[in-house]
Amino acid sequence: MAQVVGFIGLGIMGRPMAKNLLKAGYPLVVHSRSQGPVDDVVKAGARAAASPREVAGQVDVLITMLPNSPDVELVALGKNGIVEGARKGLLFLDMSTISPIVSQKVGKALADKGVRMVDAPVSGGERGAIDAALSIMVGGEAADVEAARPVFEAMGKTITHLGPLGAGGFTKLANQIIVAVNLTALGEALTLARKAGLDRALTLKALGGGLAGSRCLEQKTSNYVAGTYNPGFKIDLHFKDLGLIMESSRALGVPLPTTAVVQELFNALRVKGRGGLDHSGVITLLEELAGLPEPKPA
Repeated sequence: MAQVVGFIGLGIMGRPMAKNLLKAGYPLVVHSRSQGPVDDVVKAGARAAASPREVAGQVDVLITMLPNSPDVELVALGKNGIVEGARKGLLFLDMSTISPIVSQKVGKALADKGVRMVDAPVSGGERGAIDAALSIMVGGEAADVEAARPVFEAMGKTITHLGPLGAGGFTKLANQIIVAVNLTALGEALTLARKAGLDRALTLKALGGGLAGSRCLEQKTSNYVAGTYNPGFKIDLHFKDLGLIMESSRALGVPLPTTAVVQELFNALRVKGRGGLDHSGVITLLEELAGLPEPKPA
């Protein structure tokens, strides 16, 4: 019989990830702050629970996909949290992008209750979540990671064990540096090309065929061509990640000058009320700085 899996946090990423677990045949118990996504996943075959505590009491493996460190701490250790309902031996997979230091703190608290924890943040965006093609960056004890592997394989294509608890989180922060800087560089390049009068679709085709090509360019081409930036991953969330990155860099003594500039660009976008845009929407600020009018949607 398949392990019963719990899933807490059915946002842009969590909802398709949960549905892929159902497609893989896992009995699923779900909980989220918003009722709409819960109802949607229940229609696909899941059972709903009223609290993280209630989820934890029914499952063998529990996944969280939450916005930030305080959310994970609250769900794991707070009132009606996982710690209050978990049975000894529960395997807890936090797939959120949070502070690795917080992951280690939560893991220690749960270990005292007999819960095994793995941190496993993901990359691949909404498309990767829908296609079960995520890259999953995993930190934890080797035996726990291997126990979790079949569950991970229902949601992702690349599962990499990087070291002890927290290693997955540090790797995800490195990933988020590359993505934020890449999207900003793409925004600068396409702003230059637009001001020079170049066709955007042709420019992207040319760039994608050479060394400038990237997964960011491939996944975000439709946004750039249409001139619309509906969120696959919000600027607000990437700004949160940039904050975690800079906190970690200071703690480790690693200067990140380019990342610091990009963080301020994302901060400016939020000040302008654009935090809900997709992170590729950093181009809108760069176009504005270049004196270009807002593009008409294609």
